[in-house]
Amino acid sequence: MHARSVFRHFSAVLILVGAFLLAGYAFVVVRAHAFQWSEARRLAGLLRGAKPTAQPSVENNVPVPEPHPKLGSLFGELEIPRLGIDTIVIQGDDSSTLRAAAGHIPYTAMPDDPGGNVAIAAHRDTYFRSLRFIRPNDLIVVKTPEGEHRYRVESTRVVRPDDIDLLDNTGQRTLTLVTCYPFFFVGSAPDRFIVRAAAAD
Repeated sequence: MHARSVFRHFSAVLILVGAFLLAGYAFVVVRAHAFQWSEARRLAGLLRGAKPTAQPSVENNVPVPEPHPKLGSLFGELEIPRLGIDTIVIQGDDSSTLRAAAGHIPYTAMPDDPGGNVAIAAHRDTYFRSLRFIRPNDLIVVKTPEGEHRYRVESTRVVRPDDIDLLDNTGQRTLTLVTCYPFFFVGSAPDRFIVRAAAAD
């Protein structure tokens, strides 16, 4: 009888812990969706009044790059139509940013930077969940308050986390997507999955 009572109490504790964890997860998911919705509305409003993208300077024929937004501020939106990926992108790649959105990796290029490499990261189990199905020539659209930029996928590869030379400028307008790999690894994944795309507009 005593063992049965202990088992009932233990079961009740497990149920309470499970309910608490589920409620916490639901809160994070709902907050992330609300954040995505509000930022998408804000970006749509900014795009309606978007200024033209940078034009070559009269003096030296070099495009004037966009200024980098502050950490935590709205960068834009990333869409991969064939995969159904559509996520807000925030400036920064810290853990709190990547819980709510994809993140523009600091110190990498803006879409209009000449020869720049725009690098965007997201978690493999949230906003980049479908990235494992990416194929060459897939269209990727990046929208910023300055306008819309289109890229075509050229290649994918798996690298070590310290292989950061892939974030360097390339001499042409480039987009690099980064997420953890393997996609279904339990715990902290050991590698990074890289998608490289070139400007198509």
